[in-house]
Amino acid sequence: MTETPTDTPPSAAETVERIAAGVMGPHAEVERSLARIGARNAELNAFSIVLADEAREQARLLERGGEARGPLFGVPVAIKEELDVAGCVTTFGGMGNSTPAAEDGEVVRRLRAAGAVVVGKTHMPEFGAFPYTESAAHGYTRNPWRTSFSPGGSSGGTAAAVASGMVPIGMGGDGGGSIRIPASYCGLFGLKPQRGRVTTAPHPHLWWALGTVGPLTRTVLDSAIVYDVIRGHLPTDRWQAGEVGSFTDAAGRDPGRLRIGWSVASPIPGVRPHHDHVAAVRDTARRLSDLGHEVREVDPHYPDDTAAFTPQFFAGIRTEADAVEHYGRLERRTRETYRLGTWVTPKVIDAALRQSERVSAKANRVFDSLDVLLTPSTANRPPRVGVLDRTGTVRASLKSLPAIAYAAIWNVAGNPACSVPSGTGSDGLPVGIQLVGPTNGEERLLSLAAQLERARPWPLVAPG
Repeated sequence: MTETPTDTPPSAAETVERIAAGVMGPHAEVERSLARIGARNAELNAFSIVLADEAREQARLLERGGEARGPLFGVPVAIKEELDVAGCVTTFGGMGNSTPAAEDGEVVRRLRAAGAVVVGKTHMPEFGAFPYTESAAHGYTRNPWRTSFSPGGSSGGTAAAVASGMVPIGMGGDGGGSIRIPASYCGLFGLKPQRGRVTTAPHPHLWWALGTVGPLTRTVLDSAIVYDVIRGHLPTDRWQAGEVGSFTDAAGRDPGRLRIGWSVASPIPGVRPHHDHVAAVRDTARRLSDLGHEVREVDPHYPDDTAAFTPQFFAGIRTEADAVEHYGRLERRTRETYRLGTWVTPKVIDAALRQSERVSAKANRVFDSLDVLLTPSTANRPPRVGVLDRTGTVRASLKSLPAIAYAAIWNVAGNPACSVPSGTGSDGLPVGIQLVGPTNGEERLLSLAAQLERARPWPLVAPG
């Protein structure tokens, strides 16, 4: 059996089933992925490096090996540039490093142990500072739905790779919406897990209390499978999440009747949601009511998270910039951001972390009477590429506010939150809605998102 790059590619779960049934082998699945990369990547600029030879060799080893087959056996996967892959330079989206990583980061190691095949690394804006995947070093990454538009960020290369069908799974990170924003812009499912759910090793944290690591996928089940593979902390991790059950089981389980509150009020004063996003939230609320849930409009009474988020943002950029080999090769805007963050001393970071705890306590009051909160994923529609051109730190930050408005507060609070596809907007590009759960509430979100997926199936690959 042969496939061409125009065939609809299988999900990760389907790939594992095909291999188990003998329909295809790992090597054939990798070749299919590489063919699609060859056909689409020049246009989309999703991959920073394609590890074709290494992926083929890993697939051959899987076919020859006699070990037990893991839950991702033979599945091609893409890795965001901020995660270490042995033999590859961890660029963080720029040119500040030049020495290849000596070994895989822990998440990549766990993926390989589960049978996944790493086919390459994906673009991000330098250090993930802004939610649009553009850089001086690597140019624009483009949205597979319409290439003149942004796929979002900072996991934009990963989103473009998955939405175009180049891979069924791509790893990203989320420090202020960087999984959920590109998921929304590209029509994917993206779950930001509970703080501390997934290790950040070899680093003790990712942007202090803000950052998490996780996948972008075309189906809810694929995301659940990946999380069951990668979750779990190490002693070196600064944050550790509580115990939960199988995410894969949760994705196949009926959520039961839930109390769901919806709101389009913005956590950031002055930022208003696009009318397509308001319509998507209202439509989803009606659909959830039809599915038997108790649904009502609520006022989340969002606390102001500025004093918690801003210092950790600057501290995260400065920590990563201090660690690169060639500071002078960083982008002008990155070096400006570094200088603007000199006020963030260790005492300021400690104060920001204490403020995060207060923000979390206030934000979580909404779950005293709700099981799930429904909001827009972003306030804005996907902008055209070049949104960050000729901007410094301040202008880039202002342009970023509509993208992060509904997402970043849950990085501060630490709660799990996901973007779920909700059709297309008046511009023909995807719209996402956000589901937010209480602390350690990933199972509930996965069950509810899977129910929505069944009720309104979304395109598995961008029509472009």
